[in-house]
Order: sequence, then C-alpha cells, then structure tokens
Amino acid sequence: MSIFSPSAYERPAYRWGVLALLTVVYSFNFIDRQLLVILQESIKTEMGLSDKQLGLLSGFSFAIFYVSFGIPIARLADQGTRRSIVAMALAVWSGMTAVSGLAQNYIQLLLARIGVAVGEAGGSPPAHAIISDIFEGERRATALAIYSMGINIGVLLGFLLGGWINEFYGWRTAFIVVGLPGVVLAVILRLVVAEPVRGLAEGKQSSDAAPPPFKDTLALLWSRPSFRHLSIACGLHAFITYGAGNFLPSLFLRLHAISTGELGTWLALASVSGGAGTFLGGYLSDKLAVRDQRWYQWVPAATTIVTIPFTLFIYTTDQTYLALALNFVPAIFFAAYLAPNIAVTHSLVGLRMRALSSAILFFVLNLVGLGGGPLFIGWVSDLLEPHFGLESIRYAMVYVIPLVSVWSTVHYLIAAKHVREDLARAPA
Repeated sequence: MSIFSPSAYERPAYRWGVLALLTVVYSFNFIDRQLLVILQESIKTEMGLSDKQLGLLSGFSFAIFYVSFGIPIARLADQGTRRSIVAMALAVWSGMTAVSGLAQNYIQLLLARIGVAVGEAGGSPPAHAIISDIFEGERRATALAIYSMGINIGVLLGFLLGGWINEFYGWRTAFIVVGLPGVVLAVILRLVVAEPVRGLAEGKQSSDAAPPPFKDTLALLWSRPSFRHLSIACGLHAFITYGAGNFLPSLFLRLHAISTGELGTWLALASVSGGAGTFLGGYLSDKLAVRDQRWYQWVPAATTIVTIPFTLFIYTTDQTYLALALNFVPAIFFAAYLAPNIAVTHSLVGLRMRALSSAILFFVLNLVGLGGGPLFIGWVSDLLEPHFGLESIRYAMVYVIPLVSVWSTVHYLIAAKHVREDLARAPA
C-alpha cells in the first residue's frame, strides 16, 4: 500500500514527482546494464575471454531473457498493480548486479547477468503505462522523453562509477557498490508511488474486464504498417546503439593511451549530451506533430542519418581527445529516437494494452539491438583479428554501423507514410 492515494495525481507536483522517481529507477536500469561495458576489458583480461564471448555476455544472452520475460510481465502489468511490479523488478536486477561481483568464472557471471535481464524486463513497460495514464496525449512524448533520459543518466553514472571504482578497487567491487543501492530505492518506490487510474489523463475509464489477449494486441499493432516499420527501425537503431556503445570503450582502451577512469569520465559526460538528445527528440516531436504527425517518424530519421560522418571519424582517427570530443555529437542524435516511437505505439492501442505494447516494441528493439548488435560486432571483430590485430574492433564498427544506420532510416521514412492514417484508426 502506498502512503499516497490515487487522488494525489490531481496535483501536478505529484505527477511530476512520480515521473522523476520513475526516471531515477530507469537510470538504475542502465547503470547496472552499462556497468559491464566499462568493466569488460578488465573482466576479459582476468577470465581470458574473446570479443564474441563479451558480446554474448553483454548482448545476446541478456537480450534473450529480457525479451522472453518482458511480454508476460507486461501482460501482468496490464491486469495488476504496475507500481509493485516495477519495485519488485528493481530489487531483483539490483541484487543480481551485486551478485555479479562475486562471480568466479564466465558461467557464473553469465548466470548473474541473466538474473539482471530477468529483473530489468519488468521495469519499463509498466512504467511507460503509468506515465501514459498520468500525462495527456500532447505531453506524452515529452514525459516519456524525460523518463527515457534515465538511459543517459544511467550510462553517465555507470561509466563514471564503474571506470573509477575499477581503477582503484577492481571490477568486482564496482558491481557490488553500484548494485546494492537499487534495493533500497525499490522500497522507496513501493511506498511513495500510488497506482493511477487507467486513462486518467485522457478522461477515459478502462473497464474492469481483463485486458485483451496478447495475440489481439500483437495483431492490432502488426496490422498497422507504421508500427511494423517503426519497430524494425527501432531494432536497427538499437543495434547501432548497443553494438557501437558496448565496444566503443574497448576501442579506446585497446587503440588509445587512456585509463578506464579517464575514459569513463569522458563517456559519462557524453551521456549528458545524450540526455539532451533524448529530451529534444520527444519535445520536438510533440511540438512539430501538432502540424503534422509524421514528425514522430521524421525526427528519428533525421537524427539517425546525420550521425554517420561523425561515427566514421571517431572509429578511424588516432587523435584520442578529438574523437572523444566529437563523440558528443552522435551521443545527442542517437538518443532522440525512443520517446517519439513509444508515444506513437501507445497511441495506436487501447488503455489496457499499453504496457504490453511497450513490451512488444521492446521485444523487437532488444532482440535485434541488444541481442544482435554486441554479438555481431564482436563476431566480426574476431573474424578480422587475424588480419588487423587489435584494430579489428575498429574495422568491425566501420564496416557495420553506417550500413545499419541507413537501413534504420529507410524504415522510419516508410513508417512516416502511414502514421497519420494508423493513428486515426486507433481504438477509443
């Protein structure tokens, strides 16, 4: 039972306070997820791992459990108390992050990361549904953008804390120190967030009947061309984000003279600019979509394609600090895609389909992006290693990332052709 009642949402301050707390929770999601990325070179050295094993650890194995548990948990959230589900999920993924620091071999660490994935599967879809219920349609992408800034806050703190704790105390200590505070936050969330009435912001009322079956929600979404193409575009976009993001620290640590602490600081600062990009992506989409709803897809398309020349330079130059400085540009633009696409997805479905619709979008996004990106980049790097040595990771990223960026942009543009018609056909 929360110490607040659902009527507390009548006060704007409480709505924004809940959004702020959910954003902090989401930042813990990415602190715990990103921590492995800055620590993986130390782990690789101690355990004697290949790049493919690193990609499996931080990508595919995590993604397959994340997406497998995400849909049934979201289904439960569309029926039950979403606040409690988020709190439980936070406690699980934070506890398993701490357990990661106790792993003595690759299999133990892999199992701990699977535990993190199962916990994190219950975080975002219920939180998305809460936010869509407490913020009206014309502010929804902005509110979801603020929530999505938790990604950038989490990346910032994950790189910063992980880089420096690893440098002075080792990677095991970093996992334990960063993981345990999330368990305390789960208790706070459970106590102060009230479960909102479904459809509150829109003045709608959801029936007490069970939500539609999974197959009905999936069929509705997949019948809309805009969702089909935006989900594929998001998956490819996430392929870039996770594939490049998970191996960018390795590229700098292998090919540039820089410590984990200093690198973690630079990458943490870049994530601040990513937070600005996340907010602007949602805010600009909401503002521009008043004139034309296709902007919900044109904004992600434009911000994806503009990154290509910057990323090519960053991957190929030997000028360490120029590359780190220019990394702020793709950090901003890569982050602008998520909030507009979640907002469109929620607007395509009924009130009791929102958590599940987020889970379906995240299923595609994480299976293609998180599951495929790090694993594929690591596999290509291992293939190129006999020819390029330590520079294999550089060429793997140069060969793959620009092509996938163009591919993603094409799907955003196709989705834009259909989005107005599909939104007009959304259920009441």
